[in-house]
Parts: sequence; structure tokens; C-alpha cells
Amino acid sequence: MPATTPITGEQTTLPVIGHATGTGGVQWLEVMLPGRPDGLTGWIARQGTRKLTTGWRIMVDLAARRVQVYHDGRTVRAFRAVVGKPSTPTPTGQFFVEETVQMPVGHPGGPYALALSARSNVLQEFEGGPGQIAIHGRDDLGGTLGAAESHGCVCLAARIDPGTPVKIYTGTPTR
Repeated sequence: MPATTPITGEQTTLPVIGHATGTGGVQWLEVMLPGRPDGLTGWIARQGTRKLTTGWRIMVDLAARRVQVYHDGRTVRAFRAVVGKPSTPTPTGQFFVEETVQMPVGHPGGPYALALSARSNVLQEFEGGPGQIAIHGRDDLGGTLGAAESHGCVCLAARIDPGTPVKIYTGTPTR
């Protein structure tokens, strides 16, 4: 796993989902990994890592075409959103914000993009990138809020830090 993120060059942040003690007392952390296939996890040595916590969570309901942002278990904001169209659906599962990208003024999809650990199940690449799914703005993209018209991304506007858990689901969520 690279020490820095591919777009912004910031320090990589990975959600920890488990831990173990190995031979000789070595401490290991099970982490969520970005990339293909979605849902990968891996083990990294705890030594040299820094613990960060966040009270933020994002829930994306594809059926309702709605995004809810939670802080410390309370709804902070709810947005209608544009989600993936049937030919390029938004993938479902447990993901995380890999990078928070401030887009240049006038750039399509601005003003921010939350690059997720999720990848498209249909597009292997998009506009030169790895088919990465993002939650991003609608600047110069159009799309009707509450519609399924995107290439798999979730379109709205928000600013959230890397490492924030994101659950994308259809229908009733499970924790």
C-alpha cells in the first residue's frame, strides 16, 4: 500500500476493521483497501501507523437516491442525489473516502470530489482514471437530482475527510 494517495499525494488513511497479535508479539491491523475488486481487506503492521478516529459516516440509498451524512450518530445533512444509471450502476457495499479533492474553479464535478475506495463494476477506466467511484458536485455536469443518470458516481456537493466510512445500499441498510 503506498504511503501517499494517488491524486492529492496526502498520507494514506485506511479504516481499521480488526487487529491481531502475531508471532513474537507483533501487532497487526486488518484494514479496508481501495481498488479492485471492491471489498478487499489486508493486514498491515501496527508499528509506524497513527490512530485517527472520525464521528462521520455517509449512507447512500440508491433506491431513494438520497445521501445522508451523520456525525456521532446524528443526521447532519440529507441530500437528493444523482446516482448511476442502469448501464453504469453505482456499486453497493462498505467503502471509505480515499481522498478529498478540491476541484479547480469551473472544473466539471466540482467544487469537491470525495474519491471513494469503490470502483465501477462496468467501467474499467473513466476519463483516464481507474473507474473510481466518487461522491462529487454537479458543476458543469447537469443531471437531475433524484435521477439515475451518472456513470456510477453519486453527484451532490459535500466536504468530508479521508477515512470516512461510506455505505452504499439499495433498500433497507444493514450495519
